[in-house]
Amino acid sequence: MIPLLVLRPEPGGKETARRAEAMGLEAIACPLFTVEAVAHILPDPARFDAVLLTSANGARHGGDVLAVTRDLPFYAVGKATAQASGRDDAIVGPGDIAGTLPLLQEAGHRSVLHICGAEVRPYDAEGFAVERLVVYRTVPREEAAAQLAALVDSALCALIHSPRAGACFAGLTPVQTRARVDIVAISDAAAGECGSGWHSIHSAREPSDEAMLALAARICQDGSARI
Repeated sequence: MIPLLVLRPEPGGKETARRAEAMGLEAIACPLFTVEAVAHILPDPARFDAVLLTSANGARHGGDVLAVTRDLPFYAVGKATAQASGRDDAIVGPGDIAGTLPLLQEAGHRSVLHICGAEVRPYDAEGFAVERLVVYRTVPREEAAAQLAALVDSALCALIHSPRAGACFAGLTPVQTRARVDIVAISDAAAGECGSGWHSIHSAREPSDEAMLALAARICQDGSARI
């Protein structure tokens, strides 16, 4: 069996590793980043007609913002993000921001508060104004480079949960060792940031932990085949 490399920051990384081990996989945790809270000023809810949440980290570090905006329509990009918010009134998107924005547009929202991290991939919010409120940031772990150097000496399957993680993992993995590694990415955008030279690279059928693990299991459990 090929080990599964979990690169997510905590606490998400532990949850992914737990799910992987429940599937009978060997999970190795090597977070590329740590997540830090960012001080922020609570917004005036009267300025907005909807709230958008795009990550579980946004929920963890923006709970005070969710509380003061609890009377506004609330949109989450996917089920995991909605669950992390602790709110049961979420309008849930298909797992990414591209699929969630049309829900806000169709509902006629014009002024949206986006609770997010410091690094946000550009997106087109045509038809309404979006104000981003940064509540966390991800910081590269200095220890990750040394840990990865020791791990990539043998075959691995690596989970890439974001475009930034893909770029970071590519930068830390020498070209001459990439042929030992299979990549399972959460999206085409994340896969694209990984570059080339890997044994194989795949995008999950939907942007979720469950879909990524289902795909990774096929690779890990039959290392000789390695699709």
